[in-house]
Amino acid sequence: MNDDLLNILSNSNKDIDNQLLMDYLSGKLSAEKSHEVEKMMADNDLFNDAMEGLQQIRDKKDIQTYVEQLNRDLQKSLTKKRERREKRKLKEGLWGYVAVIVIIMLCIAGYYVIKKVLAAHGYPHS
Repeated sequence: MNDDLLNILSNSNKDIDNQLLMDYLSGKLSAEKSHEVEKMMADNDLFNDAMEGLQQIRDKKDIQTYVEQLNRDLQKSLTKKRERREKRKLKEGLWGYVAVIVIIMLCIAGYYVIKKVLAAHGYPHS
């Protein structure tokens, strides 16, 4: 089998043998080994979905191309989300600074108002 196909899960769970998966997809496994793979699929929904998707690919030579395309699309999506999160952080941080400045200004204004009220009632200045 093509060596490129063996790398389809290179970044995934290390407990899963890529050769075993490719043999399962090709129908080269014994009934016992096939049962093992099906048990893994039953225990792990993500693994099951991945296997179902791989089984739908007619030309097994295209698997690596699909995986690379999915990785590129996932990377683009993650990058966009990260950029949006960073922009949102800046906006949220800006509102925090504005709130702190407004509170400080209110405290200063309150100090001068209290000072004038006390002075108007004859209390000595401090």
